[in-house]
Amino acid sequence: MATEKNQKLVEGNLNRLIFSMAVPTIVAQIINILYNVVDRIYIGHISGVGASALTGVGIALPIITFISAFSAFVGMGGAPLSSIWYGKGDKEHAEKILGNGTTLLVIFTVLLMLVFYIWQKPLLYAFGASDATIGYASTYLSWYLLGTISVELALGLNTYIIAQGDSKTAMLSVLIGAVLNIILDPIFIFVFHMGVKGAAVATVISQTVSAIWVVAYLTGSKAVLRIRRAHLKPNWKIIKQICELGISPFVMRATESLVSIVMNRGLQTYGGDNYVGSLTIMQSIMQLMSAPISGFTQGVQPIISFNFGAGNFKRVRQTYRRMIGVCGGFSFVTTLLIIIFPAAFAHLFAKDETVIQIVCDKMPLFMCGMLLFGVQMAIQPTFLALGQAKISLFIAMLRKVILLVPLAIILPHFMGVNGVYIAEPISDFLSAATAIFLFVFHINKILSMESLEKIK
Repeated sequence: MATEKNQKLVEGNLNRLIFSMAVPTIVAQIINILYNVVDRIYIGHISGVGASALTGVGIALPIITFISAFSAFVGMGGAPLSSIWYGKGDKEHAEKILGNGTTLLVIFTVLLMLVFYIWQKPLLYAFGASDATIGYASTYLSWYLLGTISVELALGLNTYIIAQGDSKTAMLSVLIGAVLNIILDPIFIFVFHMGVKGAAVATVISQTVSAIWVVAYLTGSKAVLRIRRAHLKPNWKIIKQICELGISPFVMRATESLVSIVMNRGLQTYGGDNYVGSLTIMQSIMQLMSAPISGFTQGVQPIISFNFGAGNFKRVRQTYRRMIGVCGGFSFVTTLLIIIFPAAFAHLFAKDETVIQIVCDKMPLFMCGMLLFGVQMAIQPTFLALGQAKISLFIAMLRKVILLVPLAIILPHFMGVNGVYIAEPISDFLSAATAIFLFVFHINKILSMESLEKIK
């Protein structure tokens, strides 16, 4: 049922396969996170204005995260479906999913640029900007928006490269842009004295190079599944299926924006700009810690999806068990290191001693929920890989919308600024425990021919 190129997905040494598939996506995910994290590191060290500039970029971060959520919507919604259909032996339908995903990304680009250019400053003030930080936030976002099409295509289409088993090419697409960004950032920020504007311009140039690489690959002869002009015409049945599965990763990304907005406003109300800046640093550290887990699950997902589509349930079980074990163990160990040595991480992003001290005081509390959360980070993509959109969506909604946002609003009324920080670990623990229960309860029923036949 599989082609020669993808025979490795259904047979052979599983540990070796997981390693070969996951390492490139781990590297790619870490590098991808570095796009924005490196910006924050350099911006935080701008002489004299670093703290305010970093806070301003932190205010713009929810909008940037929201933009990338649409790439996850199409990429993580369509790529597992494409892989399942390819596993079934229907290459043409797999390519139709890829083509419709490309069309969706272009449509989303137009809408996002229109909305955020028109309502930019009112939104930034609503998200927690002050008169001291609005200039930095607006400047960074205005230039970043010019690269929206590059963000959508580079991130959204890269998952389709992974889905066809070519994770090394997917890694290179991210590596090229990220290395370029790391090189250009200090040149534009410090050599050309462009400050925050320079960081945004460097990011746009780098993401554009990545997007060109991805599109060139998916339209070239080396790709197994290609973007074809005939498949760009919207097929509403396929788009509906992409949306049904993509809504879960979209909610995960989009609600990160909602959470940042709620937390920024709470910290601005109960603490001030320095507390908002501390959250930018802690969220950046959390992203760096989560990136290897996210990359690992992206690399392993095609193995699960392809074998599920082929009806090879034994290999599916072997794969998700390894994924849960690796993600849970990594999350526990890295979180423990962050809790024990918060100052080492804080100094990466800031020179201001007041901000650093806030991070050192609050980060052990803020991060402790991640000790268990790696298990959920493995369970949710397993549900996605198996085409279980509703369960995956519920887990995504539970952590951010149902638990974290209300807690971040309510707890500060009783606990002051500490209430904002403690909302994170409470929601992490509760949602991880719920995800474990749902997985144990549903997995045997999902891995059946009856369940597979429902995906049409």
